[in-house]
Amino acid sequence: MTLSFLYRAFCRVLQLIRLICRSDTDLAVEVVMLRHEVAVLRRQVHRPALEPADRAVLAGLARLLPRRPLGQFFVRPATLLRWHRALVRRRWTYPHGRPGRPGIAKGTTALILQLAKENPTWGYRRIQGELATMGIPLAASSVWAILKRHGVEPSPRRSGPTWAEFLAAQAKGLMACDFFSVDTVLLRRLYVLVFIHHDSRLVRIAGVTAKPVADWVTQQARNLSMDLADQENTVKFLIRDRDDKFTASFDAALAADGTRIIKSPVRAPRANAICERVIGTLRRECLDRMIILGRRHLEAVLAEYVEHYNTHRPHRSLGQSTPSALDMPPPVIQNLDVARLRRTDRLGGLVHEYRIVA
Repeated sequence: MTLSFLYRAFCRVLQLIRLICRSDTDLAVEVVMLRHEVAVLRRQVHRPALEPADRAVLAGLARLLPRRPLGQFFVRPATLLRWHRALVRRRWTYPHGRPGRPGIAKGTTALILQLAKENPTWGYRRIQGELATMGIPLAASSVWAILKRHGVEPSPRRSGPTWAEFLAAQAKGLMACDFFSVDTVLLRRLYVLVFIHHDSRLVRIAGVTAKPVADWVTQQARNLSMDLADQENTVKFLIRDRDDKFTASFDAALAADGTRIIKSPVRAPRANAICERVIGTLRRECLDRMIILGRRHLEAVLAEYVEHYNTHRPHRSLGQSTPSALDMPPPVIQNLDVARLRRTDRLGGLVHEYRIVA
């Protein structure tokens, strides 16, 4: 403010010196012109916005004029007194804190809202207890007020789970399967039975055959049951379509281990959308770009691609993680050196895998 006042005062002094050196006629004409401009501006602006430096300059120049012309300016004696009172009030006003209890940090508020969003069945007292376990002491009434202020119901039954939350909870013991066909170079059709876990998106190729008869399909169900017997999470439901290849013995082999078979409706591919999507991925990224020679060639190709799918390929539904490394996110790299980039070719260079070496 001081520099601004000195600069404007210096400019006004130079203007006064220039006016003193001019003739009376030119000065009179300029005064009339300026008075008219001031009159026009007064019709447009009822209360001009002045800065502190402007007020100081006008107050100083007003003392150089006789009392009679002062009535033509918009600065009145009452205005000067009001400016002086404002300066006195500012001089004797000391900084002080906000009255009342201290405010709650924004990070704590964001954490409360996140807990309420991720846990729809938690009430404000349950959220208060969770905060206490993290070392954040907060009154239950404060948690209630924060939830209410942001439009979240503080009671335990705010809302039911969303479809995404419901399906994610049910996907733990859910698996889907389906057949798809591949034509070899000699136009021989081979059938592939594929399984996929809904929660981890882990893909299993049960087998490849040219004749999916009942005995072969039942044996694949037994093999799957033996593979799943060593795992902690058992499969409670298996989704399949109404293809005739799935015989009653196939369902019985899985039902013996407590797996319930769920048949999708007729002409409803979206009822088994996850399995249909992985089959489309197998075709687009692998099988549609190769010519299959025979059953053994197809088994080798599928085994190598499924290993890439389960151990390296990122998935949007898993937060760009891989099915085999859900709990091990990759380290965050700030400055990437291209010389540390390594590429691994799969399927003869059809699929590339990249990694950063130390």
